[in-house]
Amino acid sequence: MPIHHAEHVGSLLRPPELLDAREAHQRGELSAETLAKLEDDAVLAALQLQRDAGIEVFTDGEMRRATWMAGLLESLGGVVPAPPPSSAWFREDGEAPPEETAFEMVAANAKLTQKRNLTAAEAGFLAQHAPGPYKITMMSTSMGNLLWRPGVSDAAYPDPEAMMRDLIALRVEEIRGLIERGVRWIQFDSLSYNFVIDPAFRERMLGPEAPGPDAILEATVAVDAELVRAAKAIDPDVTVGMHICRGNNRSAWMSSGGYEPIAERLFTGVPVDRFLLEYDTERAGGFEPLRFVPEGTTVVLGLISSKVPTLEPVDELRRRIDEASRYVPLENLAISPQCGFASTARGNLLTVDDERRKLELVVETARRVWG
Repeated sequence: MPIHHAEHVGSLLRPPELLDAREAHQRGELSAETLAKLEDDAVLAALQLQRDAGIEVFTDGEMRRATWMAGLLESLGGVVPAPPPSSAWFREDGEAPPEETAFEMVAANAKLTQKRNLTAAEAGFLAQHAPGPYKITMMSTSMGNLLWRPGVSDAAYPDPEAMMRDLIALRVEEIRGLIERGVRWIQFDSLSYNFVIDPAFRERMLGPEAPGPDAILEATVAVDAELVRAAKAIDPDVTVGMHICRGNNRSAWMSSGGYEPIAERLFTGVPVDRFLLEYDTERAGGFEPLRFVPEGTTVVLGLISSKVPTLEPVDELRRRIDEASRYVPLENLAISPQCGFASTARGNLLTVDDERRKLELVVETARRVWG
């Protein structure tokens, strides 16, 4: 398996014409066929941007998705609209985040099905057009407990655990289909660890009756590990990554804290090939928790912010990589932005030129460090 030292997490800024087209489609003013053609064009532009920047592992920029959570919010049947869990968003500059941080959520009200195989469409297009290795990103099923709501889900599932079994089975079949279509790189985005990292965030999102951090950690690790083992059982050579950040919505974040509370159970319990970890600000803590990373596992350091246009100094990035190499061998480190550039369709408060320069910085830093 080749080692790629420059990577990006997944999503890229959607062009304004695609956002306008999606709204027109929702109003019934634009056909699905026309929207799909505009999505194709946006993906081709995203692939070219990545290639121009020097990125070697490609994504479709999540151009066909409304949010990074599309695997749950857009692809499942057996759900109804529901208010999102209570949260709060914060900006790096201290300003209040824009109103567009609001997003739609769903809850299970019947047995879950997969009504739309979104990742299959993404994979098919990438197989034809990606100029190199490509990966498919997907929300980890370990976050699926957000779909279970009292008074809505009880009739179909007596508790969240029963619903999760169906959700895991659906995701395993999705993974099987992707691998059978030739996908060789899958990335799970798993943010439930924030409930352990940040107690205040846990209470805001889940309420005072939420399970304790130990129970949440064990359940999250168990589900994530099951998905990874399932992928490896289908194809032992498929590359599996896992991304963890602290929220990334219109340049705002929602949780804070270092990896120490989750490090040993996560790094030793979830057998991925690559951990992509937010590390762009002090909110993520230090590199000491990386001492638990197993030998041979790659850690992709998210040192470059996708939230702000300012470019980080290369020498500072190299210094931080050197610091991390005290805990993980340098050959098993890589660099990326801390998250995607558009976790939700409106994207972060940068321009496409800013985005390109950030990706170029990822590549330049990797070349200076690893050659």
